[in-house]
Amino acid sequence: MSRDDLVRGTPVVTSEHLFIAGGWVTPTTAETIEVISPHTERLVARVPAASVTDVDRAVAAARTAFDHGPWPHTDPSERIALVRRLAELYSAREEELAQLITTEMGAPITFARSAHAKLPGVMMRAFADIAENYPWQRTRSGFLGGDVLVVHEPVGVVAAIIPWNMPMFLIVAKLIPALLAGCAIVLKPSPETPLDAYLMAELLDELGLPPGVVSILPGDREIGRHLVAHPGVDKVSFTGSTAAGRLVAETCGAALRRVSLELGGKSAAVVLDDADPADVADGMLVAGLMNSGQACVAQTRVLLPRHRSDEFLDALVDRIENLTVGDPFDPATRVGPMVSQRQQHRIRGYIEHARHQGARLLTGGTELPDTVDRGWYVRPTVFADVDSSMRIAREEVFGPVLSVLTYTDDDDAVAIADATEYGLSGSVWTADIDRGLGLARRIRSGTLGINQPYTMDPAGPFGGVKNSGIGREFGPEGIGAYLDTKSISVRAAPVNSGVEQVISTETGDRAERATP
Repeated sequence: MSRDDLVRGTPVVTSEHLFIAGGWVTPTTAETIEVISPHTERLVARVPAASVTDVDRAVAAARTAFDHGPWPHTDPSERIALVRRLAELYSAREEELAQLITTEMGAPITFARSAHAKLPGVMMRAFADIAENYPWQRTRSGFLGGDVLVVHEPVGVVAAIIPWNMPMFLIVAKLIPALLAGCAIVLKPSPETPLDAYLMAELLDELGLPPGVVSILPGDREIGRHLVAHPGVDKVSFTGSTAAGRLVAETCGAALRRVSLELGGKSAAVVLDDADPADVADGMLVAGLMNSGQACVAQTRVLLPRHRSDEFLDALVDRIENLTVGDPFDPATRVGPMVSQRQQHRIRGYIEHARHQGARLLTGGTELPDTVDRGWYVRPTVFADVDSSMRIAREEVFGPVLSVLTYTDDDDAVAIADATEYGLSGSVWTADIDRGLGLARRIRSGTLGINQPYTMDPAGPFGGVKNSGIGREFGPEGIGAYLDTKSISVRAAPVNSGVEQVISTETGDRAERATP
């Protein structure tokens, strides 16, 4: 879809079919999902909406593929080769994907090209490299005689729920490790962003996986709930809000089903007193406002040393007031629209509430930016005089809104950074790397960066603590999340002479005991 399509508002029927069990099939209902441009507020696409019956079909096919098909038993090298081939197919369509992402959720095209489109290809290749060195099985010397063979096997049928804010990135973060592990997977993209998922389905169709291994079902929350609760599913991988994550966890807990949850954040950027104000201001444009502020890792709480806070504030406000806000297809744009009118209204509500609670508005507010006359936009906004009791400092806004808090010393900074139910991301800004590392180790968060936002490098495990989630994605840990571990005790020959080795419970030493 081109920029001209978006400007004209021409509806584009992406497909009349659903991608189920590795093929294009007719949906069981005539229900559709309408994709509205957040920039023009016009209809740009209409795609089929999956039904409960479609979910049942997809899970049944995945169950058959896993229980009776060749995929889980293929050598890891074959699965790695297929992922590398998928990465090649993907690379040829990166620009098309960037255009789709900007169309369906309003990401600025420059960010769409660099993060939404480029990073998934990097991740595919990185996961393939990681899988080549993964310890799929190892032999350990046993303490009771013989050896123990430790085997990692695919967990089974996976249900993956994808949010709208980084859709292709998160499809790849779940799909590729699951495939490398040998799982079958049913993906449910968000109804706000189905277009990129269709592109992935086209690539998978061309790749030619065994039947049933992958299905992609755009749908609403009812479809997601049915998929998560389906008895044919062995594991759920969910990215979304903490409130929704709790419901997913309850469902999986009742069924003793494995679950990974990557949830919300309210991350802190801790600025030390030796940092450069200009460098910090530039860094916050990414750390706090990436993807127009619609990122779970966004560091929307900026912690400044009280005795230098004015210097840092002046630099930060200057940068933000000079950002280009508007048409997401303009390469100069740094902040685009919010994904939906619902999100726009929600964020404006947070801004109003912050003012009522006494936070000082330095720039931004609830009016449309001067550069646009329609669209679901929110002005990049900065509040000062914020404390940790305010709603704006406690809850995930998920928009271009920064809260500035001040601290007295390093201990106070750590206490404020940790004064949240979340623990997903964060950063420390300083001229002294050792000091920054020391502070980062004290902050309770799953991921942090020093003099940069957390980069989500595929080599490092990603995930949160506290109410930010359970489990890790990326790195070897990301593949391990889709594997079960089996132990097989091996002895070269039967125990002879009726004697077996045991370990003394008192000394831990090996001893021999006659068997009856």
